[in-house]
Amino acid sequence: MKFKKVLFVAGALTISQSAMSQVDSLGYRQTLDEIVVSGTMKPVTKSESSVPVEVYSTSFFKANPVSNIFEAVANINGVRPQVNCNVCNTGDIHINGLEGPYTMVLIDGMPIVSGLSTVYGLSGIPQSLIEKVEVVKGPASTLYGSEAVGGLINVITKNAYTAPRFSVDAMGTTWQEYNVDLGTKLNLKEGVSTLLGVNYFNYQKPIDKNKDNFTDVTLQHKISVFNKWDFAMPNNKMFSIAGRYLYEDRWGGEMDWTPKYRGGDQKYAESIYTNRGELFGKYELPTTENLTLQFSASWHDQNSYYGNEPFMAQQNIYFGQLLWDKKIANHDLLLGLANRYTYYNDNTPATSHNNSKQKHSYLPGIFIQDEVKFNSQNALLAGLRYDHHSVHGSIFTPRVNYKWNTEDKRTVLRFSIGNGYRVANIFTEDHAALTGARDVIFTEKLKPETSWNANINGVQSFYLDNGTYINLDAMAFYTHFGNKIIPDYETDPNKIIYANLHGHAVSKGVSLNTQFVFPSGLKILAGGTLLDVYSVENNVKSRQLFTERFTGTWTVGYQFRTIGLNIDYTGNLYSPMRLPLLSKKDPRPEYSPWWSIQNIQITKNIGKGFEIYGGVKNLLNWTPAKNIPFLIARTEDPFDKNLDVNNPYDLTFDPTYVYAPNQGIRGFLGVRLNLK
Repeated sequence: MKFKKVLFVAGALTISQSAMSQVDSLGYRQTLDEIVVSGTMKPVTKSESSVPVEVYSTSFFKANPVSNIFEAVANINGVRPQVNCNVCNTGDIHINGLEGPYTMVLIDGMPIVSGLSTVYGLSGIPQSLIEKVEVVKGPASTLYGSEAVGGLINVITKNAYTAPRFSVDAMGTTWQEYNVDLGTKLNLKEGVSTLLGVNYFNYQKPIDKNKDNFTDVTLQHKISVFNKWDFAMPNNKMFSIAGRYLYEDRWGGEMDWTPKYRGGDQKYAESIYTNRGELFGKYELPTTENLTLQFSASWHDQNSYYGNEPFMAQQNIYFGQLLWDKKIANHDLLLGLANRYTYYNDNTPATSHNNSKQKHSYLPGIFIQDEVKFNSQNALLAGLRYDHHSVHGSIFTPRVNYKWNTEDKRTVLRFSIGNGYRVANIFTEDHAALTGARDVIFTEKLKPETSWNANINGVQSFYLDNGTYINLDAMAFYTHFGNKIIPDYETDPNKIIYANLHGHAVSKGVSLNTQFVFPSGLKILAGGTLLDVYSVENNVKSRQLFTERFTGTWTVGYQFRTIGLNIDYTGNLYSPMRLPLLSKKDPRPEYSPWWSIQNIQITKNIGKGFEIYGGVKNLLNWTPAKNIPFLIARTEDPFDKNLDVNNPYDLTFDPTYVYAPNQGIRGFLGVRLNLK
């Protein structure tokens, strides 16, 4: 695994080649030559960024190979993929305890994954084409607008000029899951290169280990095609354009369900067809000033049935942004003009009666950022954004960041404070609102959520004489919310009630990442986060549902260099979470237990870019269905036709008692080939 961190300028410290190669093998990359863009929208070395940015290379994700980004982030400290439905296995990504809608997911810096795609679109990005993933924890609304309240995940694809000539990664599991990633690049002529990738995933074997007559894991058939073109323009300018198409057919439900039952009330299943197209690019204008035009467009069509409840939705998002990068003395300025248009339509009351304000929304904005470097040890970053939402009006989002480092840059301190905002769309963000298991109630017109966040980040690096590398990266954070929208599952077990919180909500905590790289070939990346996430309404404090107080992650790797063999042991640990119960008689526990998913992998490097890998996922064979009466309430009556018959706990069918994947132990085997 690659792991790079440099907190010093070139020439300030001499590192032996052997020590540097050890650091390079961890996959959590923080070195001098590592360029990050997510924190400030400018390419800067990570050590110089005033905003803390975590960088994860492809080799980090290879330590626990999976088929999609959603599962891949499970071993990043403070980042948790949350499963939201026991039937269709939809999910979102939490950062520091904040729910998925507060996390912005970018592809090459473009806000591609949002709205409808946050529910089912976090898959299908060919891993063979991913260069790295950057993670920013904390609000980034000043640069990126709505949704970037809890943080952002930026998936950066490979450059067509430097990508492998051909790559393939094929893997299968003992559950008969099959995943194939293909990638190739062509240099068509001088200055023109193209990158083509295909991802195919197939799982068609229903399994019911907990004997409730419902599938433990959603069956899926998915294909994604990605194409990127890079053009070298005169005067060292660049033009890049990329597109992606995703088709997915997934279903979960009763074991004997077949497509002929889709939409009926004889056999229950949640069946979702997804068609999605994306186009995005960047053009450096042929001007003496540093002007860049960024653009993206996405088209998403969802055809789904949750039992006999149809949900048909379309969402089109068009985004354009012009950036002016200008340096004046010790001021490094960035000025941006942005506009985002969203069309959304579905078959729910939210868009009924030809309500154009709900179907069409416009979000023009302008922002400015100024970074002042007082000297080699002190820098101040300030930014302000103004947006005008076509429904909610004017929105201001400021932020300030300060960075200090020692002369040798082994010690770095960062202080940040900023404002965030988010315009919610319940039916595109909250899967529980779609299933039909509960009635959806809005007690008022929902206002945009607002937040203030402050955090302190400290980094300390050690290079020992024996070649050992140690890095400590700590953060303390506090977020205060106004107008927070919290779904109420508890007032009425047959309803989900949505309203702005008449009070406030808080997310606070501390986290620590540690990295150790030893000359022997042993590498350890371990982290932990303590969280306290709650709301206060009418002077009553309530702990947030589906949120742990502690999470821990680790990746331990050992390299047998003489025989080309790597062993990787990865895992995570979560403390209990509060879960929604359907009635006072509900026999399921109100809190989840401590739980852990652990994996082991062995990789053999055959040579000439060819690898064979295999291992075991979920070594402890842990699933949330263990040691409880049932996981899904009333699976014997999923359409609630016989609530008065054999119902001692006063329950209705409900798949929302969920916090983790219900997939047990399984083996896997795969091959990789990379031709330079």
